[in-house]
Amino acid sequence: MKALVDRGSVPGLIGYDDGVPVAWVSLGPRGDYAKLRRSPVMKPVDDQPVWSIVCFFVDRNARGRGLSQRMLEAAVDYARSRGARLVEAYPVDKDQRSHPDDMFFGAKSIYDRAGFREVARRKPTRPVVRKSLRPRRAAARR
Repeated sequence: MKALVDRGSVPGLIGYDDGVPVAWVSLGPRGDYAKLRRSPVMKPVDDQPVWSIVCFFVDRNARGRGLSQRMLEAAVDYARSRGARLVEAYPVDKDQRSHPDDMFFGAKSIYDRAGFREVARRKPTRPVVRKSLRPRRAAARR
């Protein structure tokens, strides 16, 4: 992360509640994350330029308030504002509830609600999901 910041990259977004940081989502161009290239689960699906969402965190005292969903929406908006046309993620898809420490990629259900579609599944509980983004329309001039 330090190397990304030192290069001038923004490695993620922080969510605040009344001035206190309570949530985090890490995202950026896929090429910024060398580990994704080496992962059998998260390796590239194709050669499309994508932004990857790779980590979520919500403080235990702030959980259950929909912050993961809101952080995902903010991440998509941020990626779009930086010119991304495709966003990809690697969520957890399990029937039973998982320990929060195992959910740092996020639950597939939040991506489903945000309009992501599964494009690959290389492990039973780990899909690759994507969302195509349209550029924001410029505000109408008066």
